[in-house]
Parts: sequence; C-alpha cells; structure tokens
Amino acid sequence: MKEKNLEARIDSLDKKMDLLLEYVNQQRLNSSMVEDLAKDLSIIGKDAYDSTVEALDKRQVELDPAEMSDLVVTLLRNMGNIKTVLNSLEMAVDLGKEVGPLANEAIIDFTKQLNIFEQKGYFDFVKGVGPIIDNIVTNFGKEDLQELADNIVTILSIVKEITHPEILGTVKNAIMTFNAMETESVPSYSMWKVMREMNSPEMRKALGFGVTFMKNLSKDVKIRE
Repeated sequence: MKEKNLEARIDSLDKKMDLLLEYVNQQRLNSSMVEDLAKDLSIIGKDAYDSTVEALDKRQVELDPAEMSDLVVTLLRNMGNIKTVLNSLEMAVDLGKEVGPLANEAIIDFTKQLNIFEQKGYFDFVKGVGPIIDNIVTNFGKEDLQELADNIVTILSIVKEITHPEILGTVKNAIMTFNAMETESVPSYSMWKVMREMNSPEMRKALGFGVTFMKNLSKDVKIRE
C-alpha cells in the first residue's frame, strides 16, 4: 500500500516537473521573442532616427533638446485636450459619412433644377437683361438715380393703381380698339359732320367721361394748391 502511494506521489511529482519545465521553456521562448522584437525595434528605430537626422540635416533644421523636452511635456500635459480634439474629429468624420449621401442627393437635385431652368430659357433671359442694364447705366446719371430713389414710392403707388382690374380692362379695350382701326383709311370729318356725331349716344357718353375726368382732375389740383 505504501509502495502504491509512493509511486502515485512520484507520478504526480513527475507531472508537476513536466509542467514546470514546460512553463520555463515557454517563458524562455517568450523572453527570446521579446529580445528579438527589441532588437528589431532597435534596428528600425535607429534607421528611422538616422533617416530623420539625415533629412533634417539636408533641410538645415536644428533641434534643441530643451525644446523637444518642453514639447513632450506639453503633449503629455494636454493629453486630455488632444483626446477631445480627436474625438471631435472622429465625430466630424462620422457626420461627414452620414451627410455625404444627403449632400450628393442635394447636388443632383440642384443640377436637375438648373437643367430645367436652362431648358425654360432662364439663363438666356438673364443674359438678355445685361444689355438693358448697360443701357440704363449708360443713359442715366447719378442725379437721375437719386430722383428715382426719391420718387420710387410715388411710382410704385401709380403702378399699384394701374394694376386695378378696371383700369387694366379699360387700357386693354383702348389698345384693342386702336389695333382694330385702319389708321390709313380714317375718314375726314367736316364741322357739320362733327356736330352731328356729337348727338350720338356714344359721343355723348365719351364727352361726359372726358368732362367728368377733367373736373375731378381740376379738383385734385386745387386741393394740392
């Protein structure tokens, strides 16, 4: 019984020794890998340092160790601010990714609308306005523009009154009547014929309109005086 216990303890000890040797071997391998990595990094760092020194020497740049240490200290002291800036930059990049498709759609819609305006002739109309503006600038001086600015309210009031449906209808009828007349074959009237035409209902109505208009206009002039 004692021999069996001793053998079991020896087997357990052998297993523990195997595990310990495996762990030691693994640690040795890890240490070797770390040493190799350190050597590689040392070589890379030395090459990078030599390349940096050579590039700075070509550009005649001198580094002050004190300034470098101050820069490192400043960077470490502002690590929180740098992190905040990087987070803001990351948010801006994410926002740009989200807004990008919307901006592309807006640009496409704007381009389509410009195409519609071009087909309707908006741009040609704007080009045609250029000579009109040029003629206005050429034929009107600073004093004319000042008078226009002083009387713009009166002018707009007149335009507003002209746009009433009754006035526009009267002007339209007058234009249509004038266009319908044959100006080259207008008959001549003697005084006797004129007096006879004065008795017609149409002429009486026209005379009444003219007299009423002149009387009202005369009243307005007297009120202003």
